[in-house]
Amino acid sequence: MPDLLTTSAFFIEIDGVTVAQFKEASGIDSETNVIEYKESTEAGKLLIRKVPGSPKWADVTLKRRLDTSTALWEWRKVVLDGDIDGARRNGSIVIYDSMGAETARWNFENGWPSHWKGSDLNAGADEIVVEELTITHEGMVRA
Repeated sequence: MPDLLTTSAFFIEIDGVTVAQFKEASGIDSETNVIEYKESTEAGKLLIRKVPGSPKWADVTLKRRLDTSTALWEWRKVVLDGDIDGARRNGSIVIYDSMGAETARWNFENGWPSHWKGSDLNAGADEIVVEELTITHEGMVRA
């Protein structure tokens, strides 16, 4: 029986370069729209046929502790400066096992950061500062 995959070590690569390690990810999701087509038989019985429509992908949201690296913010700033074509990147979300070997990979195409959020700051709280990045993309596959 193969080892179970854990989610304790996963990273994001942008254009083949590892940019950051994350503690949380959501939106690794693919769906196909369903088209309903209604018709009737010669006997007058109603049939509803369901056929696949266009595929769609959820936006990927990643959370990690904030550190001194500004790479993700700089990527977001390209969008804020109005250069959406310059911000589009291909990338991957990669899971590693405890020995550092890659165990799973999802590749996305033409991704760009549509949302960046920093932590709420409270001097009286004992919390780690976190940044959150949402990547909008045009397709994702499991490699």
